[in-house]
Amino acid sequence: MLSYSFDDMKKINRNILGDTVPLELFRTIRLIGMSQGLPLGGKGTTVTIGRKIGASLPVDSIAELLQLFETLKIGIPRIVYQDERRINIAVEDCFCKGLPSSEDESLICDLEGAILEGALCKIFNKKVTVKEIKCNVTGHEHCEYEVKL
Repeated sequence: MLSYSFDDMKKINRNILGDTVPLELFRTIRLIGMSQGLPLGGKGTTVTIGRKIGASLPVDSIAELLQLFETLKIGIPRIVYQDERRINIAVEDCFCKGLPSSEDESLICDLEGAILEGALCKIFNKKVTVKEIKCNVTGHEHCEYEVKL
């Protein structure tokens, strides 16, 4: 089976259409294709995918991870709380901003949280857990993830 790395993803040779795709395409793949097309709303799949993506990111620190999150236009992250056992990361302008609101907690951004988790496990070289505790879609001002070290 062919295996790709994050560095492979940067090798783009599209002279006419360039290196970007519309956010609505990503939303369609993520929210219609995966959430509606896979069993259990795709939760196990998106978490597995997110962790794998996170672990493959070329980052060695939280600062590098947060910068890459913004560079990749996942959102604009900032640490809003940190102690020896927990870090809370708020993400402004994330991909779900502007989607119709819902009180359904199952619409949370599990893929983005799993990307953070995979990268943070690699950075800290130990198991961490990441859980979204606020989401734009459920009416919060931003998405926020609680990282337990």
